[in-house]
Amino acid sequence: MLFADSMSLLWLTYYGVSLLVLVTVYFALALLSRLPRFVLSWGIAGAMWAPARFRLPLVEEGEFYTGWAPSAMVAAVGVMENNASALRAGLMWLLLGVVLGALIGGVLWWWRRPAARMDEDKDNQAVSEPQATPRREPVL
Repeated sequence: MLFADSMSLLWLTYYGVSLLVLVTVYFALALLSRLPRFVLSWGIAGAMWAPARFRLPLVEEGEFYTGWAPSAMVAAVGVMENNASALRAGLMWLLLGVVLGALIGGVLWWWRRPAARMDEDKDNQAVSEPQATPRREPVL
């Protein structure tokens, strides 16, 4: 349940804020063409959404707290604490998230590309120019 001190509320808030960041990044990259914009945006999403397991020592000797956190945070804490195993695990999951996100972005670009390019790829011949429609200017 979503109570004031619950982990589910923390994760829900994190994913909500990360969606806001992802949309902002997508619009900030509007100057790029569609393929690099999708690959970069989804790569960043993969970096934000990749979880990693962590283990922190408690005050009592020999006891540890284990849990899940975003892999970028696990890697950052590993750097600050000079903990090579946490850094290695965090970076591994972070890089895996970036690669998977970039692949998803590339697949989405390929899936949503214009029909004229798909016809050209399919037939291996030039497609006649599509009929030009008059450009519509945005109106506020």
